[in-house]
Parts: sequence; structure tokens; C-alpha cells
Amino acid sequence: MSLPRVHEIPIGGIITEPGSSRKNLTGGWRSLKPIIHDDRCIRCRICWTYCPEGTIKEIKGEFVVKGRKYQYKYEIDYNYCKGCGICAHECPTKAIEMVPEA
Repeated sequence: MSLPRVHEIPIGGIITEPGSSRKNLTGGWRSLKPIIHDDRCIRCRICWTYCPEGTIKEIKGEFVVKGRKYQYKYEIDYNYCKGCGICAHECPTKAIEMVPEA
């Protein structure tokens, strides 16, 4: 058996089809998932900023939580969240809890 020559080896890291990562639902990788507790969330955007996968979405609208009005809230796209826990770790009010995936 002989090894392939350098010009016969496919080049790595090539995106052959732009936008194809949206087809790969990576949420099945996680064992823990983040849950956002709206009553503890102060809308600081730290979770949104630190999420490495961009799975935390800012939803605009009018939301009332415990009598207080907010212009937006956050939701997690569980199709792509890998459960890394960075959002929960960075949350200053501990409004995000990591729970076992059911």
C-alpha cells in the first residue's frame, strides 16, 4: 500500500456549498440545555453576546414579566444550541439554568 501524493489529497476547510451549515441541526449533540427564566433576566445581552453559535435570539415586542414591561426577550434556538453552558456561566443574575436534556 502506498500513500497518496500531496496533490492527490483533498484540501481541507473548503466550503463547497455556502449556507450549508444551517442544514446540520447540531442541537442533538448536547446533554444539558439552557433554560431562560424571564423573571430573573435583566436584558443585559451578555448571553446573546457570548453565545458562540448565535443560538440566542432577541425577540422584539412588548412583554410583561411580573408587572414590568420590556421591549424584548430572549429565546434559544434548540435546533442549533450545543449546550456548552457559556450563556449560563456568563449571566450575572443566573437567569439561565442548565438542565438535563430530556
